[in-house]
Amino acid sequence: MTVEVGGSPADGAVVTRLGSGGPWEAVYGYSRVVRAGALAITAGCTSTVDGRVAHVGDAAAQTAQAIRIGLDALAEVGAGPADVVRTRMYVTDRLFVDEVGRAHNAVFGPVRPVATMVVVAGLVDPDHLVEVEMEAWVPEP
Repeated sequence: MTVEVGGSPADGAVVTRLGSGGPWEAVYGYSRVVRAGALAITAGCTSTVDGRVAHVGDAAAQTAQAIRIGLDALAEVGAGPADVVRTRMYVTDRLFVDEVGRAHNAVFGPVRPVATMVVVAGLVDPDHLVEVEMEAWVPEP
């Protein structure tokens, strides 16, 4: 991951921005994860691995992969699965809702963050079936 440290929010906390080197980050101008004080937020995570969509046609596996990518990014800023307080899932078809939800539960069932699942018309790559965002709260020591 690349590291870029930016300005501070009003409370004086340091803002840390990390990129994964994914194909769209530099082109579209965003970070994979940003931590501002105790708050850590991921960008939308998909099953894109090494610039290619993994698990084409398998919504559950894409969800699990997207969650792993998001949790790896959160780990880079000191957050773990138990710190996740909100998730958002964007799903391209209602037919995938149950398998996406079950893949989410496999990781976050014990944590039970607030969650939103929305059916959308499509994602950036037509092979993406789901995109996941995560927010974590990690009080500073």
